[in-house]
Amino acid sequence: METSKLSKQAIEEGEGILRLAPTWVPRSFCVPGRRIKLHPDDYYVLGGIRGGIDERWLSSTTPAKNGPLTGEDEGLSKVVLGAGSGEQQFLLRDAVDELKGELIGARLWEAYGAWPMYSKFFDNMGPLPHHVHHNDEKAALIGQQGKPEAYYFPPQLNNHGGDFPYTFIGIAPGTSRDQIRDCLVNFTKGDNKITNYSQAYRLEPGTGWDVPPGLLHAPGSLCTYEPQKASDVFAMYQSLVNEAVIPEELLWNGTPQDRIGDYDELIAVLDWELNVDPYTMANRFMAPLPVRSELEMLESGYVEKWVCYKSEAFSAKELTVLPGATVTIHDGAAYGLIMMQGRGKLGVWDIETPSLIRYGQLTHDEYFVSEAAAVSGVRITNLSKTDPIVMLKHFGPGNPDLVLA
Repeated sequence: METSKLSKQAIEEGEGILRLAPTWVPRSFCVPGRRIKLHPDDYYVLGGIRGGIDERWLSSTTPAKNGPLTGEDEGLSKVVLGAGSGEQQFLLRDAVDELKGELIGARLWEAYGAWPMYSKFFDNMGPLPHHVHHNDEKAALIGQQGKPEAYYFPPQLNNHGGDFPYTFIGIAPGTSRDQIRDCLVNFTKGDNKITNYSQAYRLEPGTGWDVPPGLLHAPGSLCTYEPQKASDVFAMYQSLVNEAVIPEELLWNGTPQDRIGDYDELIAVLDWELNVDPYTMANRFMAPLPVRSELEMLESGYVEKWVCYKSEAFSAKELTVLPGATVTIHDGAAYGLIMMQGRGKLGVWDIETPSLIRYGQLTHDEYFVSEAAAVSGVRITNLSKTDPIVMLKHFGPGNPDLVLA
């Protein structure tokens, strides 16, 4: 069936809300932390050469950049239409192309012609290397977009902290460009010790961090919810992490072919003032912020908080619906959502939070809410007498509801 017909059927079936299938992504340089509910037998289901699955991408129209072995449609979310033996799947990217403003809203469609963000669960047992995401100017040199991102550490996915629940961010004030350049020149000589010039912060479930492009960061080992701009551009600046050697090709990942070998180009990718900011904690840390009076919300049967709110490229909320409550939640923009806890009804859909998922298995825990449905209000019923419904909601740029004092 044509994608246009499938898209129209899906938006009608869900009354403005699309059901999405889980999207699993491996990383060859990572060791899974085993907290994203994938079955234990399936973390290496794609073969050892691909590495373990330690990411689940959410509301994604962005393909993963995983080298020559990248699978077809890897990283791309799929819409699920129908039920039982009649279920069909097609790309969310195609649904956006077909439905345009009817799905993501005229504002975003006219400005971007696409869904311009996605989110993911990142779940690594150890820390990642100190690395950087390019800004729009640098990413354009290789035909990509820049990549701001943010972190939130869901309590439901952090029953353990992994090997190193601390994140290095930026460069210690007083460090010179030449000192960092020397680390990069020494990338192939063992441990280049670049984190000697950084500062680490202990990670706390229920909080988050803002990470603009150009900022060096070495994510710690908490399972992380990551809203981000629709891009997969990065370069690794640390050569050895957790006793794992990082291939030199990842140092030059994101560098134009004619500039490979130019260490000054790697330094130019860094936003230097941002990296040496002495007020990094004050400027980048994010504690949850209630969207309005918590007492008023509790009296209405729910609590909603901003968990990612410092980037212009995206934002995110955590919504909790109390046991037995029925609420109608209004938002001013389209969003994707992922269930973290509980079960109930979301519009016409039965929703539930799985405890274990097989690779390829469909679930009822991930959805995409059209702008029209969000503005009209989404009715949510918690069918449990004891367990709250908790969901994370990720929005595109320019969220009209994001007005912070």
